[in-house]
Amino acid sequence: MKATAKAHPIQGLVKYHGMRDEEERYPYHDSISVCTAPSYTKTTVEFDNSLDSDIFVVDGDELTGRKADRVRTVVSRVRELADIDSCVRLESENSFPSNVGLGSSSSGFAAAAMASAEAAGLDLSRPDISTIARLGSSSAARAVTGGFSDLHMGLNDYDCRSERLESPLEDDVRIVAGLVPAYKETEEAHREAADSHMFEARLAHIHDQLVEMRDALREGDFDRVFETAEHDSLSLAATTMTGPAGWVYWKPETIKIFNEVRRLREKEDVPVYFSTDTGASVYVNTTAEHEEYVEEVIADCGVETMRWKVGGPAEILPESDALF
Repeated sequence: MKATAKAHPIQGLVKYHGMRDEEERYPYHDSISVCTAPSYTKTTVEFDNSLDSDIFVVDGDELTGRKADRVRTVVSRVRELADIDSCVRLESENSFPSNVGLGSSSSGFAAAAMASAEAAGLDLSRPDISTIARLGSSSAARAVTGGFSDLHMGLNDYDCRSERLESPLEDDVRIVAGLVPAYKETEEAHREAADSHMFEARLAHIHDQLVEMRDALREGDFDRVFETAEHDSLSLAATTMTGPAGWVYWKPETIKIFNEVRRLREKEDVPVYFSTDTGASVYVNTTAEHEEYVEEVIADCGVETMRWKVGGPAEILPESDALF
């Protein structure tokens, strides 16, 4: 009863903010993202009757407290579905920096759900597994289905699940990540989102953003997809910054990257747009033709860069890839 899975993190394109139900992690509205590869989380899970308690290890550190509880919600749903009561050993490692706004929770919980379901012998589709991953992080649901994915709002697992959106853009999109290290509290930001006076305004326009994004993806319209994502990032930040805690995640380097992206687009006619999730790091979206030049410009902002393509769905790996 052991399995290993790999999942890619996501970049939010039309992001969810706030949770209608914190336990089941039902969002207030749909959300759309794109997976970023080759960055990944790899996770091995084993149900072991000899264990006295669950063991969760991420990047060499054993989890305790709230972090362990979030992983346990995913594992416990699998135990419930498989009707087993064994304790679990779970070990996970990331190929990219975590907790800096690059989606590590999405790939982490997606890989945990995928590996747990396989280890428990469950025969589930990826949309089914997305409902398990969602219990750890709503964005993880979309990391399960991969590519461009859409998590639908709902008040049950039949409605609130992720599906993949096919798009002719998958092969040409390139993502340059500008890494701006700054610890952030995504879960707390979601918890207080509805207390922002900007939240109702966001809900009023988010459905237009969603239909625009779906249509642009199907049409393969790069500029429309990533212009929408750029605008959505600004809307998300406005809501976050006007909550009770007044979270301000952006750093001077973040703003410098924004300005360089706009200069490239307006002065040099380069197809390039910025996007941020909850954090200071920046996704810079461009095309294969321009990725090397764009990366040079972003690196000149004084930040570490990574270059990504569109990543696929979560997958089960061979036994030889197990972490223990």
